[in-house]
Formats: sequence, C-alpha cells, structure tokens
Amino acid sequence: PFKKVLSTNFRERVTPEFYTFDNKEIYATSNIGRDKVAIVKIDPATAKETETIYENPEVDVDGLAFSKKRKVLTYAEYTTWHEERKYLDPQTEKMYSTIEQKLPGYQIDLVGNDHEEDKFVVSATSDRTPGSRYLFDAKTNELTKLVDVTPWLKEDQLAPMKPIDYQSRDGLTIHGYLTLPLGRDPKNLPTVMIPHGGPWARDEWGYDPEVQFLANRGYAVLQVNFRGSTGYGRKFWEASFKQWGKTMQDDVTDGVQWLIKQGIADPKRLAIYGGSYGGYATLAGVTYTPDLYAAAVDYVGISNLFTFMKTIPPYWKPFLDQMHEMVGDPEKDKDLFTAMSPALNADKIKTPLFVAQGAQDPRVNKAESDQIVQSLRKRGVDVEYMVKDNEGHGFSNEENRFAFYEATEAFLAKHLKQKS
Repeated sequence: PFKKVLSTNFRERVTPEFYTFDNKEIYATSNIGRDKVAIVKIDPATAKETETIYENPEVDVDGLAFSKKRKVLTYAEYTTWHEERKYLDPQTEKMYSTIEQKLPGYQIDLVGNDHEEDKFVVSATSDRTPGSRYLFDAKTNELTKLVDVTPWLKEDQLAPMKPIDYQSRDGLTIHGYLTLPLGRDPKNLPTVMIPHGGPWARDEWGYDPEVQFLANRGYAVLQVNFRGSTGYGRKFWEASFKQWGKTMQDDVTDGVQWLIKQGIADPKRLAIYGGSYGGYATLAGVTYTPDLYAAAVDYVGISNLFTFMKTIPPYWKPFLDQMHEMVGDPEKDKDLFTAMSPALNADKIKTPLFVAQGAQDPRVNKAESDQIVQSLRKRGVDVEYMVKDNEGHGFSNEENRFAFYEATEAFLAKHLKQKS
C-alpha cells in the first residue's frame, strides 16, 4: 500500500527525477528550505534530503541527466540568459565540447541515442534559426547532418536576440531580451514590447518566429522577465502575488523607459502586444500608462479579474485557492480587483487597440474581450476586433494565424507610422 512521506504547499516544490543507481534513494529538484531550486538526493522512506548534488546561486536548476549504460550522472541543466550545464561527468563534457567546436554559436542538445550510447541525435539551434539535426558518432567523433528544420529561412537575414537587464523602480534586477532589426541604426526605432503569458513562465533565448516577424518589419522587440517569471527563485516569483497591474506592470513599464533612455526606442512609436496574461499586461499598459503606447494588440487577454475568476475552466478548480493567493480573492480583494481590471477602468484608455479572441476559449472567456471592446467603442476609441469561432485559447488554424498576423502588421504600421 502507498504511504505518504511528504506534503508540500504550492510555494514549495519537490519533483522526483529518477532513482539512484542502487535504487535506494531518489534524485529530485527541490526548493524546500532554499530560494532557488536545486538538485538533491532524497531518502524515500523519510523524504529527508541526504545530499545536495548541485545548486546555482543565480537561478533555479531545471533538471538532471544520466547515462543509462554507464550508470553515472552526466549534467545538471539550468537557464541564465540561455541554457547552460554543470557537467558531472568528464566523458559527457568532452563529447559536448567536441560537438560545440564543430558547431560554434549554436545551442547544442542531445535529443536521442542508441542503447550503446555510441550514436546521438544532435539538435543545433540559435536565436536566428530553429536549426538543424545531426547524427554524432561518439567513437569516431563524426558529425553528419540529417536535416535543416526550416531551410527556407536564411540565418543571415534574421535578427540576433541579445540579453539585457535593468533595475526596476524598487531595485529588482529584471532580465530580458532585445531584438533589433537588421540594417537599421539602433536609434529612435519603432518598438514593440511583448510581455509573456503565464504569467508564471519566462522568455528564453532562442528562435522566436513572432519576434523575427516583427524585427523583419523594422521594429525593435523587447521581452522582459518581470517579477513572477519562473526560473529566478521563489522570492522573485512570490514578489508577483496580488501584483497584477501593479509592480508586475511597473517592471514592464520600466523596461520600456530603460529602452527609451538608451536612445533605442522612439518614445512616440511604442506598441505593446501580448497573449493571455500578456494580453492583460497589454490592456493594463494602456489603462494605467495611457500616454506611453501609440498602439496595443491584445490577444486572448484578461480584462476583468472578477469575471476571469468566475469563469475559470473546471480543470482549474483544484487550483482555485492557489489562484486566490497568487492573483487575489474576488471577495477579500474586491478593491484590488476593481482597481486592477482594465475593463472597469476603460475610461482611461485612449490608445488604438486591436483585440483578437477565440470564441471557444475555455481559459480566457470571450466575454473578457467583449467587455473591453464594447466599453471602448461606446467612447469612440479606435478598436479593431477579430473573433474566430473555431479557435480556443490562441489560434491554431493556419488560415486564422495568417489573418491575425496580417492584421497585426497593418495595425502596427498604421499607428506607429512605420518608415520604409
């Protein structure tokens, strides 16, 4: 029979990775008793940690890898501005080093191997390409290309994504990424801020087709991991609790202001675009900083915290108490919800807005978009509204994705007066 050995609350995290090679203990990722997630060894009988395998002082550790054949730990993986590894095995480190020397400038991942661990499928990606796949022979060090994922995309025509960081107004270090259009002087550029969804997720370095699309059209693109973004430890994550529209939004605003101070962003040609929570951040941006943005694109975004919490899908119900702690309780935090719901403060909005919504969205109900559109249209604010009846939380059908991006391109060009 099963026996409970450990209970945690949602702020704590213990994720078993695999058994030790003698099957007596468990390797796991854990943040119990620490701010950053670390790799630990746990006694399954007592749930007590017996050893710390690896922890990083700056970021959470994502996972642990091993050799099934040789029965050794090979590396711990973590993400700073890009994916990195702490090697625990010299043979593995040497193999990665050999491949990286053959493919300089690419993020290397081994995504498959044979039982003998002699041959490996290699993924080589970067910020400018979804990359290629290779076969690596560990005995001969021979590397053979298998396929280019998108041979029609030319890397030299795509824009590099650079890591950035800045200080928030209350002293937090916020990390992010800046992608600049090729062939343009990086001064007074029309700029699109893209706050990520989640919000308890993060942006990472790598190929992003939306970012490349916008950079190709001449826009600087800024992405920031505002407080609440994952990977930076528990304290940074918890700093977002009940801060929708408040300090979380300040981090986004501070990023835009930082880019203006760098002389890169044209303060008169700024747009904000995001989906899901990023859609909320878009609406919050034009509600609480109404003079900052010249255009905004809200994609399946939340507009009213009261109705959002009332219409959460059934599969979210077990997380309702958690959501009340992280976002707020509609009863106990009524004043907060009223103040931080863009739909209830739409009289402040004057920025031209493009809203896109799936009619079948179970996560962010169509009523979220309807509310904001109706409120603004009553006041004569410029709103474009695209509803796709056969879509849910984000557009999946190719014809709808084409329609959305074509409309977004035209909308941004119109309101940011993009120069050719």
